[in-house]
Parts: sequence; structure tokens; C-alpha cells
Amino acid sequence: MRLKKAILILLAALFSLNLSAQKNIKPQFKIEKPNLDAIRAATYDRTSPYYYPRLMNEYMRNDTLMKLDKFRHLYFGYMFQEDYNPYRPVAVKSVVPDPSENPSLTRAECDSVISLCEQALDDNPFDLTSMMRLISALHLKGKNNLANIWQYKLNYILMTIASSGTGLDEENAWYVIAPQHEYVLITAMGHKVLNHLFYAPYFEYITINKIDTTSPEGYYFNIKTILDEYYRKYPEEE
Repeated sequence: MRLKKAILILLAALFSLNLSAQKNIKPQFKIEKPNLDAIRAATYDRTSPYYYPRLMNEYMRNDTLMKLDKFRHLYFGYMFQEDYNPYRPVAVKSVVPDPSENPSLTRAECDSVISLCEQALDDNPFDLTSMMRLISALHLKGKNNLANIWQYKLNYILMTIASSGTGLDEENAWYVIAPQHEYVLITAMGHKVLNHLFYAPYFEYITINKIDTTSPEGYYFNIKTILDEYYRKYPEEE
């Protein structure tokens, strides 16, 4: 399947890595709608390489041998785990500065950002906003090796989302496990979010600033599982 321009933009950002890293990543990437039933079954199967507790342990111990197939099961499989809550309250109530917007943070301020982001990620391993701020703070502290490990995780999570469709229509909408991730992906592609619209039964359409005349007006996201979980927790809202 031919990659659309939007995916190429995202991949270009992700592949601003060395040539060795590019060679490892590009062959793995293909657009494929996630088979959620099959993913659910694999993450529940103790004999599967995608058994979820084992998969999460690999992720948490910063295993950089994990590739896209495991990240797809890790990310989409999280929707079927007991503690999944796309509307989970933020664990860290403090305002966390964004080091990427303020590179003059002191070392003490960077330490505070790192601590708060680590707390947030301990509570929610897919808090991508905290992940991005943690990466920036680690770089400012000169902890580049650890920052690169977190960047590896973020890159593969973004590729996981991007591999789920083209985002150009409802049939090929991108799948996300949290509303926040729509904005993170759009930002990673170099766009700004202008507005978001809901289309029944379970699509969100994010309008963006156009980078050039060939850019789409926006992108579609499939939020069916997010809505199902919301209505399961708050049936009175349905």
C-alpha cells in the first residue's frame, strides 16, 4: 500500500535518526487496521509472545529490542487490560513546565520535571505528554542515553498509531487509546490543531493548519473503544 503524504511526514520526523536506525525501522512499517479481537486474544494467551504482562515487563525495563509488532500489541492491547481508563484523572496535580518551550530551566527545575513526569508515567505508561517533557528535561540535564531510550518508546508508539490507517477518511481512521494521543500525533507531524469535530458513531475529525497546498484539511481518528469504555463507566451519559 502506498504511504500517504501525512504518514511520510511523520516517518520523516521519526527517521531523523542515524542510517542504521532507519534500516531497522522502515521494513517494519506497513499500514494495517488493527484486528482488535486478535490482539485481545494474543495478549490474554500465556503461550503467546504478546502475552500482556510479559510484554509490559519488556517495555518497563526499557527493552530497545521491542519492534513494531510488539508495540502494536502493547499499545492496542492496553485497551483490554483491567486498569485501562482513557479518562483517568491525572496523577500529578502540579503544573509541569514544558522544557521544550523553556530550555533555560535550571538543573533543579529539570529535576522537578523529571520527577513529576516519572510519577505520571508510573501511573499511566502511555501518558505521551509527560513522556515528551521527560525526554526534553533529560536532554537538558545531559542524560542523553536515558532520553534516547524514552524517545525510542515514543517513536514506536507514534508509529503504532500511524500504522493503523492513513487518517484521511473514516474507513482508514487512525486508532488511539486516549484522546490526548490525537493531539500528540498531529503535533509530531508538524501541524497545529485548529478544531475537533465528532461524527457518529465513533469518529473524531481533527482540523489542522495546512503545511502546504497538498496537505489535507484534517485527519480522522477511530475512538470506538474509548467511547465504549466511557459508557461502561458512566452508563448514564449514553
